[in-house]
Amino acid sequence: MPLVVPEPFDPRQVAESAHWLAQAYDPAQQLVRFVGMTPEDYRAAAFLDDRIFGQQRDVRVLPWADTAAAMAGWTGTSARWIFHIGHVGSTMVARMLGEIPGVLSVREPRILRDLAGLPADHATAMAPTVSALCSRTNGADEVALVKATSFVSEIAPLLVAPGQRAIFMFVPASSYIATILAGENSVKEMRVLHDDRAKRMAGRVPVMAGSKRSDAHRAAMAWACEMTSLEAAADAMPDREIMWLDFDRFLASPAAGLVEAAHHCGIELPAAEPDGIVNGPLMRRYSKALEYDYSPDLRRELQAEARQFHARDIEAALAALDDAAHGSPLLERALSR
Repeated sequence: MPLVVPEPFDPRQVAESAHWLAQAYDPAQQLVRFVGMTPEDYRAAAFLDDRIFGQQRDVRVLPWADTAAAMAGWTGTSARWIFHIGHVGSTMVARMLGEIPGVLSVREPRILRDLAGLPADHATAMAPTVSALCSRTNGADEVALVKATSFVSEIAPLLVAPGQRAIFMFVPASSYIATILAGENSVKEMRVLHDDRAKRMAGRVPVMAGSKRSDAHRAAMAWACEMTSLEAAADAMPDREIMWLDFDRFLASPAAGLVEAAHHCGIELPAAEPDGIVNGPLMRRYSKALEYDYSPDLRRELQAEARQFHARDIEAALAALDDAAHGSPLLERALSR
């Protein structure tokens, strides 16, 4: 964490608005890194992890104790949350909801990943303050919509306060596997995360036969890990309002899906807004990098190619999922969604 402090920073500024994004936490030094962000900065950044430092940013740091003290009396509106399994259009949906007046879309601040990596007792103690930091907006009439990184689902019950609202995004296993196999970068990412996911889901899912036999099997295991993480979170959140959003179904009727998601989040969506948003550029661009074309039709074409090329491996991987579900109620429930 670069400790760049160009001028004194008054902790009281932290609770005033979302201008100072709580971007990261350094557990070794117990420091929070804050980054100055305008509303347009939030709108433009696909992710609020360290990739935002591709350009010059105004950075401050505060001790965690000062940050927690500054937020102790904060009484704003709690954020709405999006948790997901990865590669299921969560960035697109978060961007679309962020186009609605009165919504501040906060996509994957690194501090949530930092929190998820802490020992359980530390994460539990810090989560209410981190949740409040993520809930800040730039006005009393605005609500924050926070999209977390996929593995942050492991601590979703710590972040979403009782009575509050969250969207859980997913696709069926066959769709997820095809999506992963259709992209060179997604395959590389999956291989890197494979061992960590195996550790995360131990205890939720028995060892899957052939989990390293093929990339299709690895993708099936990735789906099992992330879906059972959401299922476990849902079990731990009976007093929260959760909407399960299947991205494939969303794409079949995006305007209706956007209305449903907004309604679930308690976000007022004027009648003319849904069509304007879904017919705009966000449906035709790659949400993680808007300079690239990527449409629902292209997604379907790439999935179809992957299914054809990897047909035998995908069939075997889906069979392995079914077998593993016999020893995992969470996986069995995930497969039925």
